Amino acid sequence: MAESGSPRGRRRRLRRRTRARIRHALLAALVVGSLLAASGGWVGFRGWQARTHLLNAAGLARELSAQIVAGDTGQAQRTLAALQEQSGAAREATAGPAWWLAGTTPYAGDDLAAFRRIAVTVDDLAREAFPPLVRSDVAALVPRDGRLDLPALRTVARRLVAADAAVRESGAGLRAVSTDGLLPEVRDALVGLRTEIDKLAGLLSGVSKGADLLPTLFGADGERTYLIVSQNLAELRATGGMFGAYAVVRARDGRLDLVAQGTAAKLQRFTPPVLPLGPETRRLYTDLPGIYPADVNLTPHFPTAAKLYREMVRRRTGVTADGILAVDPVALSYLLKATGPVAVPGYPTLTAQNAVRILLSDSYLTLDLDNQDAFYAASAARVFDSVLRKGASPRELLSVFDRSIREGRILFWSARSEEQRKFVDNRISGVLPETETTPTVGVFLNDGSGAKLGYYLRPSATLTVGNCLADGRRELRLRFDLHSSAPRSGLTKAVLGLGKAGNPYTARTLVTVYSPAGGAVVAARLDGVDAPLGSGTDRGRQVAIANVEVGPGKTRTLDMDLLTGRTNAGTPELWHTPTATPWTTQVVPAPSCNQ
Repeated sequence: MAESGSPRGRRRRLRRRTRARIRHALLAALVVGSLLAASGGWVGFRGWQARTHLLNAAGLARELSAQIVAGDTGQAQRTLAALQEQSGAAREATAGPAWWLAGTTPYAGDDLAAFRRIAVTVDDLAREAFPPLVRSDVAALVPRDGRLDLPALRTVARRLVAADAAVRESGAGLRAVSTDGLLPEVRDALVGLRTEIDKLAGLLSGVSKGADLLPTLFGADGERTYLIVSQNLAELRATGGMFGAYAVVRARDGRLDLVAQGTAAKLQRFTPPVLPLGPETRRLYTDLPGIYPADVNLTPHFPTAAKLYREMVRRRTGVTADGILAVDPVALSYLLKATGPVAVPGYPTLTAQNAVRILLSDSYLTLDLDNQDAFYAASAARVFDSVLRKGASPRELLSVFDRSIREGRILFWSARSEEQRKFVDNRISGVLPETETTPTVGVFLNDGSGAKLGYYLRPSATLTVGNCLADGRRELRLRFDLHSSAPRSGLTKAVLGLGKAGNPYTARTLVTVYSPAGGAVVAARLDGVDAPLGSGTDRGRQVAIANVEVGPGKTRTLDMDLLTGRTNAGTPELWHTPTATPWTTQVVPAPSCNQ
């Protein structure tokens, strides 16, 4: 028998200790595994609870939004309390040691952490962003009897600024969560919430800045003078339509008064150009924007058009405007839905259903040039007077303004640079961003016929995301269709105009395509054949111009290949000239390049 100190004895003792360690390790693994299994079941149950609470919260948030806009403060308070209860329950369900422990495990850990962030974000919105909105009286944003309640407006502005800050903070926390490796359901929920917060942030940013500036714009700190300009969509320009009639409006102590009216035709031409144009603008549009009032908005950059028009009015009338507000007949038709019909003495009564047809078609068939301009000016003045004094529903008016701004039908420029800077990142400014995280393609239309055939044009566009390239850029494909519903005969000289396309019933349209910032236009085909292009650059974007002539009842198709700047985004934006008939548009996205 071997002695205990012998080599054989030492080997036996080592084997016994090793077996003991293995037994302890297996026991520990069993205990930990059991705990994790129990924890996983608990986490799964809590996750199911949290999902239910979040779905309930989403429904309540939609109700709350409608109640806030409707000004139903009592019901909004009750809905907010229910929303906070549901969001708080979702937050609590995703808290605690079990959820934290599960969130540190491989595979499922990132999904659980992301789900926790979603619950926290929704609860933060319910407790920090929504209460200031509920306490805000949106009626203060709308004039009554021709005047804004400036003290009430300032209170609303402070609350909107607080809500805006809370939304931005929540959005920043959500953007810090990576989508890499997440389950599709969790990734979609995360991306969906980001999208909704970005929409809310965009809306709140514009509304809060607008509410903050409105007292000053309405003359709280001294009298202001504005031009309200009608864009005539019968003769297309990049921002909408040719600048036609305008009204001079004075603002003081919250009150707006119409003091004068005029037309672009009476301003005549200016030689040399009324203001120097930048070299990029001149190469693309020549000197025409600085010479003719009807051509100031050949460029889609609304601040350029507004500065030129302001100076033209100043030189001819002596009126120095503090800002310019541009609207079109479609926006007026939206306003008429809120105010009801508006009588225009000496002319047809305007309704939401007939305003576009009467202003952009019938007037050219029945009125001479002077009466057309007078009718335009009187119509815009009467509709805005009705908005200011009729006491329409704040919910309806705010909805109208939101829709009109999103469609580019209401644009504003301030002559005061410190004010203009606050609008520049909002669609109301009419400014394509010079730097962007989401690639933006612009498709802008300018009439080349010297006619009023724009009323009959029916544009549509599809923007499709293509391949990711090795240099970080991305391919895009744009298909633009232009159909003409014009008759083959029976139109007046006022409609047919100069007939620069040869056949006076053929509409010549200069289609100007702006690439994404830092991107490029690669090629173009018109009806499948390589198309000659004018080209240039404008504020960091490559620009291509194609001549598209379309006869009555015909459709032409322009295809363009584009490149973005360096981006991972898979969903671009499409900006375009607003027309008498809304565009049919589609954006076909693709997964981001890092997925």
